[in-house]
Amino acid sequence: MIDNYVYIIVALLPLSAVMLVLQKNPYHALVIRAILGAIAVLVYIVLGAGDVALTEALVGTMLAVTLYVIAVRSSLVMRLGIVAESYSAKDSYLLETLADLKKVIHRYHLRLELVEYADPISLQQALKDREVHAAIEEKLSAANPEVMYQTAIRVKRLFEIMTAELAAPNTSIVYTPIANQEKKH
Repeated sequence: MIDNYVYIIVALLPLSAVMLVLQKNPYHALVIRAILGAIAVLVYIVLGAGDVALTEALVGTMLAVTLYVIAVRSSLVMRLGIVAESYSAKDSYLLETLADLKKVIHRYHLRLELVEYADPISLQQALKDREVHAAIEEKLSAANPEVMYQTAIRVKRLFEIMTAELAAPNTSIVYTPIANQEKKH
């Protein structure tokens, strides 16, 4: 005869699986995935499959979640190229724009990584070489004495997010698609 607590533990499996599928934050999903694995281990132990429980605990839960953490951590980053001298000047417009940008991408569980370049030419080359996802540069014009920045974004989805949500009055956003540069052998 199976005790009632076994039914409760087994019922937690589909419940946690549904929670996992519906989760939008990838870090919360990783925690729920670990909980799902722990519940599976409990089910295997209660049903007398200790060897399967040990395998699930080590491989299915610990190793898988560790690898997922590494993958999620490395993939959820927006690399923003910037000219080093403009960033070191601590321009208030630039700092305000970067703060607004961080707020926007944080909503999508991304983190911002600033990559400094010596001059605008190397910054544009880095954008073309796909070293960065976006580049922000100071644009001077005789018609407008105010400091303006242009953010060139090469990733379509990031461009869509920024145009919809970034409200920095001193920044223009442009989409710069990079053509596939296939090497001919």
